[in-house]
Amino acid sequence: MIKTEAALKERIKELTCLYEISSIIGDASADFIEDTLNNILFSLKKGFQFPLDTNMTINTEIYNISTTETINKSISINANITVFKELKGTLFVCLDPHKYTLKDFLHEEQLLIDNIAIKVGGFLERVAIQQNETSLKRQMEHADRLSIVGEITAGIAHELNTPLANILGFAELLKDSLKGSLNEKNGDIDKIIDNAIYSREVVKKLMFFSCKMPQEMQLINFVPVIRNAIKLLDATFRKENVKPIINIKGEDLWLKADSVQITQILFNLLMNAIYFSPKNGLVTIQASETKKNIVLKISDEGKGFIKEDLPKIFQPFFSTKPIGDGAGLGLSVVHGIVSSHKGNISAKNNIHKGAVFTVILPKN
Repeated sequence: MIKTEAALKERIKELTCLYEISSIIGDASADFIEDTLNNILFSLKKGFQFPLDTNMTINTEIYNISTTETINKSISINANITVFKELKGTLFVCLDPHKYTLKDFLHEEQLLIDNIAIKVGGFLERVAIQQNETSLKRQMEHADRLSIVGEITAGIAHELNTPLANILGFAELLKDSLKGSLNEKNGDIDKIIDNAIYSREVVKKLMFFSCKMPQEMQLINFVPVIRNAIKLLDATFRKENVKPIINIKGEDLWLKADSVQITQILFNLLMNAIYFSPKNGLVTIQASETKKNIVLKISDEGKGFIKEDLPKIFQPFFSTKPIGDGAGLGLSVVHGIVSSHKGNISAKNNIHKGAVFTVILPKN
């Protein structure tokens, strides 16, 4: 009779535990994943025969949540956590090895953690779906904003082209008419010409961003283009005391592209990486291919991005550099060239430090 009552109490504890954990998961938010997993573990403790001497941990690729700072797994049972049918982690339940053996675990306790592992896997699947939906929505909103900015930019650049050409043309005519004289106005005319040329280059970059620049598309091998760009920037790497690391899979990565514009992508991204790299820092250049695309990754060991800047980094005139160090057009030019090649570019922080830009270009 006593054994029956004890067994019944254990079953009630397990059912109460299941109900409580189901409620925790049902009310959980994707914004508080670690808190949810932590609550699950402390609720699960109450479902075991020796709760005070029982500790548990959830170990996944991303999360390591435990009911105690140090956990001994020598006397433990476990259950696999699968997410979308793939093994993504393990739930361990451990007893104090100084007091218990494996025989002290009840058969029903293994069944309980098997059930909880399924529920945790379901929760992580739901979180992954929500995060993917949120990420996709943000990408679409970002693409829409850039598209609108691109249309406005193209219009502005078009309107500025003609008056700039006139300013430059008439200034050069005026300079020619004064050639040979010692007129003090010659220096002012040179300033007009220099500033008109600079403004023309800004307009050209705006046209790149809005994908309105003419292209000469041809089949090119991306590998020598990368190596030549790095070679041309060798003096800059050495001057800034930054070392390039090249990791290219194969010597032939063919794609249909404008070689001048592809070089522009490399120059802008490499110059950006060098600028933000610390002394003795590394800039890593990786290139590979999939069945349909060429993938370029350029990463640095700088300070990376703050969260608020990431959505704006490809917009014209936005810069994280100090005033005077950049016009904020380099990355917008890269975005425009990549878009005109029907590719895409993304930026994010590295896992450890620095930033990484990923460019994906279709082969055809």
